[in-house]
Amino acid sequence: MSLHTLTIHQLREKLRRGNVSAREATQSLLDRIQSVDGKLKAYLWLDAEDALAQADAIDRSGIAKNGKLLGGVPVAIKDVINVEGQPCTCASKILKGHTSVYDAFVVQRLREAGAILLGRTNMDEFAMGSSTENSSWGITHNPWDLERIPGGSSGGSAAAVAADEAFAALGSDTGGSIRQPASLCGCVGFKPTYGRVSRYGLVAFASSLDQVGPFTKDVADGALMLRVLAGHDPHDTTSVPQPVPDYTAGLGKGVKGLRIGLPKEYFIDGMDREVEAAVRAAIKKLQDLGAEIVEISLPHTDYAVAVYYLIATAEASANLARFDGVRYGARVTGEDVIDMYGKTRGAGFGPEVKRRIILGTYALSAGYHDAYYVRAQKVRTLIRQDFEKAFERCDVIVTPTSPEVAFRIGEKTDDPLKMYLCDIFTISVNLAGICGVSLPCGFTNDPRLPIGLQVLGKPFGEETVLGVAHAYEQATEWHKARPNL
Repeated sequence: MSLHTLTIHQLREKLRRGNVSAREATQSLLDRIQSVDGKLKAYLWLDAEDALAQADAIDRSGIAKNGKLLGGVPVAIKDVINVEGQPCTCASKILKGHTSVYDAFVVQRLREAGAILLGRTNMDEFAMGSSTENSSWGITHNPWDLERIPGGSSGGSAAAVAADEAFAALGSDTGGSIRQPASLCGCVGFKPTYGRVSRYGLVAFASSLDQVGPFTKDVADGALMLRVLAGHDPHDTTSVPQPVPDYTAGLGKGVKGLRIGLPKEYFIDGMDREVEAAVRAAIKKLQDLGAEIVEISLPHTDYAVAVYYLIATAEASANLARFDGVRYGARVTGEDVIDMYGKTRGAGFGPEVKRRIILGTYALSAGYHDAYYVRAQKVRTLIRQDFEKAFERCDVIVTPTSPEVAFRIGEKTDDPLKMYLCDIFTISVNLAGICGVSLPCGFTNDPRLPIGLQVLGKPFGEETVLGVAHAYEQATEWHKARPNL
């Protein structure tokens, strides 16, 4: 078995025993990237020499053998998370040439756990998109079908893990940007509870919605990665000082006696029939494993997309005001400072980023603030209350991750509304601030494309979510499938 095909826990066992070195594991990934990334374009930046130097330092120190959770494991980083000394462009021309001067909190955690920081993965510009077609540096392709999108905005991270170009990767999830590409690429993607993982060092899109989380090849690796990433950070005022359990120790308990909620609003007209069939088969499997299925309602689901695209764009319009060509990033010379701002932002931002800034600025403007932004916040509260009531009747909620499988490149670019509706099953989770995971639950027939199952939990209920996902995964074979590249 080639090293690049291993899961983290399989690789860690070999590293601990001294069967392989960190350099060998890293070189195996670099060879794989060299072989297939010309087709996928999952990576924006890769410094092979630096990655091997990190691996050599770990081999000399003995970290890989002394029990460090990620000792000697290379991990890819979405290009929206700061790593000192590495580029951080957010896939945008406005940050071309920008180099990070500090580590994000999650990157500090990776270093402390002994991980090797491998490279920067592609994404939709400033994490705004559902297909990774909005990157200024080119489109990432789905490893199962190179003519199709990998999902977004963390499409590069999802494609890298699914194609065995990374043992794990970090992404960010504002409205489904980890779970949706994980579903479309056939890997595991975890969105933690808001406040469970620090946002310090994550370039902000929508500050009340953003969360960092991992992509992995299986649920056990997701639990391990979350154990490394989670924890209180005084640099982030939204970081919650709550104990972090050993998520890996909670696996293997099964689902017998657990109540699984099935929201009627998540099985809708227009959903891909094969997606619905695969998800219902997964629910039947969980029932066979001993879970009780409970029908629930999340009645304000229909408003989620509209609410999200008011709140997220409003926050984005404020957050992206800092990119003006003054302190860092690209600058276009103007006749005066106002002219310079306009020319810099006009040349530096792509069409989707401009669209969202305009929408958000309008929603916050005088005369419209109460009618749009304030009203959206009120409906957001109703959506959160829907989940609170539902969790009084169930332990977790199970839904499709996406209403469809990966679509063809260019298929939805001319219709933003169709693109926005791709996240209809993931957006509410961010609005409510709860946790969720997507994992493989099947494939369509022709073409053969992955289908994702979404498991949602109460705030800080990551242990239960991971436990249910792991029980289903171990009872099926879907997570073992790999694309043929």
